[in-house]
Amino acid sequence: MKISINGSSELMHADISRLVAHAKQTAEDGMAGWWLAQVGLIDALTVLALAGAETGEMKLGTAVNATFPIHPTALAGKALTTQGAISGKLSLGLGVNHAPVVDHTWGMKFEKPIRHMRDYLSCLQPLLETGTADYAGEDYTARFEGARPTNTTPGLLLAAMGPQMLKVAGARTDGTLLWMTGEKAIASQIAPVIGEAAAAADRGTPRVICSLPIAVTDDEGGMRDFVGQILAGYGDLPSYRAMLDLDGHAGPGEAMICGDEASVSQQLEALAAAGATEFAAAEIGASAEDFARTRALLRDINAAA
Repeated sequence: MKISINGSSELMHADISRLVAHAKQTAEDGMAGWWLAQVGLIDALTVLALAGAETGEMKLGTAVNATFPIHPTALAGKALTTQGAISGKLSLGLGVNHAPVVDHTWGMKFEKPIRHMRDYLSCLQPLLETGTADYAGEDYTARFEGARPTNTTPGLLLAAMGPQMLKVAGARTDGTLLWMTGEKAIASQIAPVIGEAAAAADRGTPRVICSLPIAVTDDEGGMRDFVGQILAGYGDLPSYRAMLDLDGHAGPGEAMICGDEASVSQQLEALAAAGATEFAAAEIGASAEDFARTRALLRDINAAA
């Protein structure tokens, strides 16, 4: 299992230079990739375009871009521009987000998310692959043709956890990006469903990218309590609540990867055995020592993979 870094917690500082420096350090540490969420008022794809020059051959990706607030033709242009700027290292993660955000924050209607995603992909994918789309759907239409700024197509993944979205991801994309999803959920639902859909569509083995908070620390109980408090809201969102329930976790504090070096290594091995192909580490710590220990262990595991 490859080890990458989810740098999204760095977004709280709203500092573009800091984000690029974080990605650069991740590359210097030899990690497999660096992921950034599209949240707030920093554009993730623009940051990845800037980071590309500082990160060598390391892969870069969005985890994730919400579909509702941007038309697929606009997202295709942004993604292809970034792909051209970073020499073909981009993986574009997509997700429908959550009903409270779509309905309240954006004033839109969160309904029929599977139909929504199918329509979105039917517009987006041909633009990414050829620069031309001619599709009229119930939720999205794209009749468009333009010159692509790159000859390479970005990787494409969905934030898929439920069975129906996993089937779409397996049949039409490179895989799934997970959050708050552990070994039991991956083994019992994620890996089997997406794997069967990919096989039926004659696609390759899907990527299953598991992202969780992680800390190497001597105060496991304190860290789990802390994460349980600061990330409590994730346990109230239906899609994440379903994954936490499959794993038997009361909340995010129980779901995180936490403990000393030996314990964390075992927890990561269990994720790999369950079917995760990559772990995108959302590093957290109570001290600089915690962060240093966590990164050192992740670096060693990735080097040995």
